[in-house]
Amino acid sequence: MSSSLARAVTCYLDAQGCGANGLCTTSFDGLNVIRLSEKTPPSGMVYKPSLCITLQGAKAVEFGDAIFEYGAMAFLLVSIEIPALGRVTEASPECPYIGITLDLDAGILREVMSELAQPPVPSNDQGIGVFVADLSEDLADCIRRLIRLLDNPAALRILWPAIMREICFWLLTGPHAGEVCKLVLPDSHMQRVAEAIHLLRANFTKPVRIEHLAAVARMSLSSFHQHFKTLTSMTPLQYQKQLRLLEARRLMVSEDVNVSHAAFEVGYESPSQFSRDYVRRFGTAPKRDVMELRSFII
Repeated sequence: MSSSLARAVTCYLDAQGCGANGLCTTSFDGLNVIRLSEKTPPSGMVYKPSLCITLQGAKAVEFGDAIFEYGAMAFLLVSIEIPALGRVTEASPECPYIGITLDLDAGILREVMSELAQPPVPSNDQGIGVFVADLSEDLADCIRRLIRLLDNPAALRILWPAIMREICFWLLTGPHAGEVCKLVLPDSHMQRVAEAIHLLRANFTKPVRIEHLAAVARMSLSSFHQHFKTLTSMTPLQYQKQLRLLEARRLMVSEDVNVSHAAFEVGYESPSQFSRDYVRRFGTAPKRDVMELRSFII
């Protein structure tokens, strides 16, 4: 199954005219395919609840203090929105990195879980809302069929709900079902923190009041700090800082904004403080980092 899935993805990328390097968006909302012929520098983004699959090569993703590495026919499941740095660690022209990201639909997950004769029991693990696991044959078969449907929009429109339900079924009945089910448990700590994160993301350029976030999560201040740090591997202020730095990096790389302007645009009052935080996060000064990123993109 692994070889047939990799072939299906490679054929799709070639048919779409996707080159040796780059992200290929698909006609299926929330499904993206990527192929890279070389290792990459750390690239920042905010991960949504999603299934991130490596078919060939290897990748490492850093969420705060936690680093997750996964190789061929393994996946990273993210259950809550988290800013992160990801990089491809194994890739070459002869054996390029090939990966798939699929956004998870909480509504379908919730629907499927309600129909299970024996719904999964939430695990007692209080760790970060991310885990790595091997891609099962059943999940690989679902993804392969989804990729093949991309060439048939009429069939995709009708059949994708059934395939998404099947993907959710295998996730909710697999070895990590106790973690997956936490995405849709009503009034869970994860759901409450997710509500606070939604507010924080919408207002990340503004000063944040932790008391307000805790109130949105319907938690005491100490409980909110504990659960937020557990699920994201960072404090609310660190989370906000990561959002600011990622957006500033995007502005400088994609929109040719200078360092000072980017700093002020994302909410910093001091460009020098911005530069210090930037170096701590990305390991190099903003101007040098942007030049390196642009040269890689070119």
